[in-house]
Amino acid sequence: MPALIKNEASCLCGSVKIDVANVNPKFTVCHCETCRNWGGGPFFAVQCGTDVNIKGAENVKEYNSSFWASRGFCSLCGTHLFYRLNQTGGYNIPVGLFSKGNDFVMTMQYFSDRRPDYYCFSKQTEEMTTAEIKAYFVSKV
Repeated sequence: MPALIKNEASCLCGSVKIDVANVNPKFTVCHCETCRNWGGGPFFAVQCGTDVNIKGAENVKEYNSSFWASRGFCSLCGTHLFYRLNQTGGYNIPVGLFSKGNDFVMTMQYFSDRRPDYYCFSKQTEEMTTAEIKAYFVSKV
């Protein structure tokens, strides 16, 4: 498995750049209604921890999308920049924002019971249902 990598993500217009010290190359996919409403499809994200430096932060707007997380986007071009966990401050950043993504591997699908019938992935991964996700976050409060 590839080691953690340093990388930079950027919004579409380039007004926001995110330097990440350690990008976990194992990315996840979320099928919940909020993620699908946010981006029009599942949310593909890499875990980046808290060692994240945002350049152009004045152009970032955040929305508290659940009791456990907020979502950030560029206020100029609308690019989805991150999903940040409230308790830990850990960032999950869309995998497609990274220019150096050759070593990424999909490993987990969240809210797998909410995945619509109109799409599926051929790659087999671990999965967590809505009940499993809720139980996990309730235990952290």
